[in-house]
Amino acid sequence: MDKTKILVVDDNPTIRKGLSVRLRANGYEVLFAEDAISATAALITERPDLVLLDLGLPAGDGFVVMERLHKNDSLASIPVIVLTGRELAGNRDRALQAGATAFFQKPVEDSALLFAIRKALDVSRGELRFDE
Repeated sequence: MDKTKILVVDDNPTIRKGLSVRLRANGYEVLFAEDAISATAALITERPDLVLLDLGLPAGDGFVVMERLHKNDSLASIPVIVLTGRELAGNRDRALQAGATAFFQKPVEDSALLFAIRKALDVSRGELRFDE
């Protein structure tokens, strides 16, 4: 079976590297984008299984990326977990309404992030039932 691909969209190279180390240690293949334009291109060409998305990006913020993702029928089912340094007030609700599966403020604990990733992937693959 192919490794699960996670697209990390963040303009901070330190955060990208930290997430990469954590995700690869847990068996995920990691792809990167550092702005809204490269994120949209990577979504189309790479078809990741999940997206970790920062809201504060150059060339359009994370909300623009989610809007583009959900307007494309072949990409709309890809789960998005928002990881942001932005203030919680208003952004959490807006992100969840825009289609995010989960919302975390940076820094995020590994265990919480990995649990959210596994849950989002299970739901998107139809492997998680409501009675579990």
